[in-house]
Amino acid sequence: MIDKTILVVDDEASIREMITTSLEIAGFNVLQAENAKNAHVIILEKKPDLILLDWMMPETSGIELMRRLKRDDITKNIPIIMLTARITEDNIVQGLESGADDYISKPFSAKNLKARIKAILRRFEAEGAEQIIEIGQLKFDPISHHVTISNQVINLGPTEFKLLKFFLTHQNRVFTRDQILNHVWGQNVYLDERTIDVHIRRLRKAIMVDKHDCLIQTIRGSGYRFSANITQQSEV
Repeated sequence: MIDKTILVVDDEASIREMITTSLEIAGFNVLQAENAKNAHVIILEKKPDLILLDWMMPETSGIELMRRLKRDDITKNIPIIMLTARITEDNIVQGLESGADDYISKPFSAKNLKARIKAILRRFEAEGAEQIIEIGQLKFDPISHHVTISNQVINLGPTEFKLLKFFLTHQNRVFTRDQILNHVWGQNVYLDERTIDVHIRRLRKAIMVDKHDCLIQTIRGSGYRFSANITQQSEV
């Protein structure tokens, strides 16, 4: 689960810190929010891979936030685990029917929580790996290995195809060259950073139709980001 980001949303600081410590030891990146308003801002900006969401919070409840997220095309596919002391059957049914992907009652063990998180992330990765992805006029079909822009087939080498798949399934997040290397080539492979840059330039050139090259942005001093918002300019 390298480079997976988990957002912990709970109004109790002690619970957030306990979960954060446990998940960071397990290798996750962890973000925190103490209420639904702050959580929504973080979700839109950081695009976490999974959300741990407390039900009972002041002002806006966790279940109300979840319903909002599930109505939004940008956030509807982020998996959510509800964390709550409300454990009646009716509560569980309400949470699941409102969009929760899992439901864990308080108190819970860190071991159980980590196992449930990993299971959901594996399931979502398996489901997403076979889905056709469309960004504007760009269409990526992982099953047929076809990439088209405006219905024109784009010829990509195997490495550029894997790079594009990685970027499409990890949008709006900045990745260092080392992180891209680990995801696309594997952890036991050594490549010079310039080699990674060459492959990314090839990918940009291949999809350079109707400004689609702007989808892959160079972030100076950090790495690369793939974003469907082409108004964001690359930093060179």
